[in-house]
Amino acid sequence: GAREQAGWWGKGRPADWADAIESARTVAREAGAELGTRKGQYGPWHPGRCAELTVTVDGEERVIGHAGELHPRVLKTLGLPARTCAMELDLDAVERVGDDTPQAPGISTFPVATQDVALVVEEFVPASEVEAALREGAGELLESIRLFDVYDNAEQLGEGRKSLAYALRFRAGDRTLTVDEASAARDAAVALAGERVGAALRS
Repeated sequence: GAREQAGWWGKGRPADWADAIESARTVAREAGAELGTRKGQYGPWHPGRCAELTVTVDGEERVIGHAGELHPRVLKTLGLPARTCAMELDLDAVERVGDDTPQAPGISTFPVATQDVALVVEEFVPASEVEAALREGAGELLESIRLFDVYDNAEQLGEGRKSLAYALRFRAGDRTLTVDEASAARDAAVALAGERVGAALRS
């Protein structure tokens, strides 16, 4: 279905694999657990578009779910639309690793500053690794990050490369951020992504 409805504000967009992963992260965060992602291969998901959802327990990474696009044969058998996405999560495992003390979310009354960034990486680099580097590099001012476009034109980007575009939302709890502060946080995020996964700003 539509993740964002079309209207005067834009074309809208269908739900995709990134939404499936984010829905799992949202559930885990409510339980006080932090999910990691890595490339996976597990039926009924498409072998090239499946992510393992992991948690770290005593220094060991454990798989507790999967998310991504379902396999075309599964879609045909079930009569589902093309590129349907899904996620599964072991809620018992999430509860065991989560923080038992519920925390109310902090709500800031200050405005958000949005910065978009498009990064070019080798096609084998998982989007989750790029996102992790951006998230760490951006620091505490980062409120959320969302992948909103994947582009792979060999003529413009070069053979074996793809462009990943992210919307980064920055906000401070005690003040309105300046453009310079938001830009500095974005630049720090891009710098770490470049160092970690070889990402370069798309020109």
